[in-house]
Amino acid sequence: MTTDTPRRLQIEDAASALFRERGYAATSVRDIAGALNLQGGSLYAHVASKEDVLWSIVCRAADRFSAEVGPAATSGTSPAQRLRDMIRGHVAVVTSAQKDAAVFQHEWRFLSQERRGQVAARRDAYEALFRQVIADGVAAGDFRGVDPRQTAMAILSALNGIAAWYSAVGPLTPAEIADQHADLFLAALTKPTTNGG
Repeated sequence: MTTDTPRRLQIEDAASALFRERGYAATSVRDIAGALNLQGGSLYAHVASKEDVLWSIVCRAADRFSAEVGPAATSGTSPAQRLRDMIRGHVAVVTSAQKDAAVFQHEWRFLSQERRGQVAARRDAYEALFRQVIADGVAAGDFRGVDPRQTAMAILSALNGIAAWYSAVGPLTPAEIADQHADLFLAALTKPTTNGG
């Protein structure tokens, strides 16, 4: 870790790794402090609670997903191109912020009820971007007559699963993984063209 990294960010990064590896419930404040060679009590000079650290990690992951995928969803290109670009954006976040993405997907349930409600609303709004693009493709006759909600959930479940197995030293780059997933889903969604004659 570089010395110019703010201590709060160091804490969040260490916690993100531990939450992904052990789970939020099985990680103590002492564990987080130990990962940074700090005394447990000194951590509270930088964070109010373990839940606040989880909240920060979840929020920064949600912000990254929105920043990458939101512009693609509203780009004005064809539904197929928008969906491809959204898949690319989602995979870019999952692979570049793998720990945060995994924590966002699995550990947000440990937040307080009010915060869980906020995360659920953000997740639904994010999923709605995918539902809308799929619905646009169906309405335009470009996609098969699929259910946008079920299809969006299927796509996002597959993309989120990448966080569990992606390795930076694997045979495929993030861009290749994204394009292969996009090819797969678009092939399933796109209506076959009919040739006259």
